[in-house]
Amino acid sequence: MEKRAILAAILMVALLLVYQILFIPQQESKPTPQKSESPAPGPSPAPSGAVAPGPAPAPAAVPPLPAKGAPAVPDRIAVIETPLYRAEISSRGGEIRGWELNYRGKKPMVLSGVVTSSGLTVTRQGGEPSPIMFTLSSETIRLGPGTPEGELRLAGDDGFGLRIVQTLRFRSDSYLVEQDIRVENRHSVAQSATLTSTWTAPAVWPGEHEEFRGPRPISVVRLAPGSFWARRVWVKDAQKFSGPDRWIGFESGVAPTGQNGVYLTALIPRSPGIQVVEAPVLNGNGAKDKTPKAAEIGLSTTLPVLAPGKSWEGRVQSYLGPMEYDPLRSLGVGLEKAIYFGGFPFSESVALNYGLPTFPMEWIVVPTLALMRWFHGFIPNYGVAIILLTIITKVVFFPLTVKSMNSMKAMQALQPQINALRAKYKNDPQRMQQETMALYRQHKVNPLGGCLPMVVQIPIFYALYDALSISVDLQNAPFIHLGTLPKWFPGIGGECVWICDLAAKDPTYVLPILMGISMFIQQKMTPVMGDPRQAKMMLFMPVVFTFMFLNLPAGLVLYWTLSNVLQIAQQKYMERSAKVEKAPVRAGKKA
Repeated sequence: MEKRAILAAILMVALLLVYQILFIPQQESKPTPQKSESPAPGPSPAPSGAVAPGPAPAPAAVPPLPAKGAPAVPDRIAVIETPLYRAEISSRGGEIRGWELNYRGKKPMVLSGVVTSSGLTVTRQGGEPSPIMFTLSSETIRLGPGTPEGELRLAGDDGFGLRIVQTLRFRSDSYLVEQDIRVENRHSVAQSATLTSTWTAPAVWPGEHEEFRGPRPISVVRLAPGSFWARRVWVKDAQKFSGPDRWIGFESGVAPTGQNGVYLTALIPRSPGIQVVEAPVLNGNGAKDKTPKAAEIGLSTTLPVLAPGKSWEGRVQSYLGPMEYDPLRSLGVGLEKAIYFGGFPFSESVALNYGLPTFPMEWIVVPTLALMRWFHGFIPNYGVAIILLTIITKVVFFPLTVKSMNSMKAMQALQPQINALRAKYKNDPQRMQQETMALYRQHKVNPLGGCLPMVVQIPIFYALYDALSISVDLQNAPFIHLGTLPKWFPGIGGECVWICDLAAKDPTYVLPILMGISMFIQQKMTPVMGDPRQAKMMLFMPVVFTFMFLNLPAGLVLYWTLSNVLQIAQQKYMERSAKVEKAPVRAGKKA
């Protein structure tokens, strides 16, 4: 009997221990809402979209929760087709599996395993980001004139009692996607988590994807509140950052040679508490290897502690499309600052780093582009628009050209006296300079007058260079298409003839050569001033400029060539007008 009593006592103690281990912790977790609610704000978080920065550390007070188990959801794809793009949205986190622009041809913005979107992930304290498997409200959305708007609803559970619903809204006439997020706590205890959505792009483009025909991410761009300039760094130079910036994005260029961003992938927080995130992704080959293999951008927010049955709401926006100034500006979030206009005479980065004054070229480039688009509205050819812009420029500055030519002719008339002063004071350069300037003042000649038109046109030339380099309007915009060279043609086989892309170089180099010839003729017609040896040296300038212009955008070379031709015509006109004025004088002398 004593043995049986002892055995019964042991079994009772063991049963009590097992009961405490298996059941007591779950029951003791009930008081935790009282502990976790104390640091939270007084009113319970309402679904207003606002996220207070204060509760960010609150998840530390929430103990680990037992998993409730998320329902099994198959990986499905929703296809959205609009006149502007074709998108593929996965039920795994709502990640974007495909996004192909219909802009001057098919241009994919996503490349599997290289340029990717993570979709929405949930991270708990001490855990790894976990994607949510959503159910899709539809698997096909087609938008057009009859259906201007569409909506895709994604609903899922994180396995810990958080019910997450994403609502994506698309428009047939916009590259912008609005995304509403609602998170509801369906657990019996209070809890919190961090929601993150990221994009990743490689620091060095993989060689096996060299033929990728879509835009390649070049720079990481983000705009801080109140800033005029957007911060821009190469993808390989991405830095670790998290803050309340207005937006963050990848600026992408046209593959394989484009160095200027003309397409944008941007993430825009629209609710307080949602922060932009930037980070380098290291190679992972040891602690000493700090070389980034990729850059990561995204949006992140830490939810306030949600009591059972409470919810949080937030809104973000995404833009995947061309960097057109007016459409970007119309969004009202400063996305137009993603377009790099630069500054004159210093770039924005130099001006910011060294505190130097600079003139924002945006104030010249934007009106220049607007004028070209206005011309394009009447004649749908940007080459013709550049020609009209050049003609207007020459007409506006014609009075300066006349003044410049008169100044150069006056300088030419004084050349014998200047040469005499050089010979007389060859051993006294200071006296020679004084006598030369006195001679200029006596005859009211400005030695810099001949350079005035060129100096005035430098900002316009720079603005046009910016417009042709950064404007997506001129990407793939043809001027004169005469066909394609045969494949066997040495060096440029398969290239188009003649100018099929005003934003790219002329592959046949015909236009730069014509520019050099026109510049040489102009130099020969210009009155000779100064040292004759220097005048002979100036004849080499057309050769130097020809080599400089070989790889510049064809639209810019077209502007410069036509400007030279019009300058030659103006000089001919002025010379003829001068001869007509002198004719009666010569006739009177003969009489």
